[in-house]
Amino acid sequence: MFPYENLEVYKRAYGANQKVYRLLKGNKTIPGYAKDQLGRASLSIMLNIAEGSAKFSNKDRKNFYVTARGSTFECAALVNFMHDEGEISIELKLELSNSYEEISRMLFTMIKNLEE
Repeated sequence: MFPYENLEVYKRAYGANQKVYRLLKGNKTIPGYAKDQLGRASLSIMLNIAEGSAKFSNKDRKNFYVTARGSTFECAALVNFMHDEGEISIELKLELSNSYEEISRMLFTMIKNLEE
């Protein structure tokens, strides 16, 4: 087992990514460019957490977690937009938005702890 697999923030990002993956795979009405952007941003959260956990220095680890947090904000904005455009149900929007808020808070704490 890799160390990142034990991180709660990674588990949350993985779960959110699964929901996004299923949404994008099953929805044929979302334009390709929007699917691509949300898919890449969602993967970016998960993958930057994983890659950051492998870094030896706090500075390097922090940079990856900052990038993951930025991608979290990007996903939240895309989900809000897609909901307003009628592509995502209110239930899925709320579920993903809550996940992104939680992931963002967890990453923020991790980043702050690396600064000390």
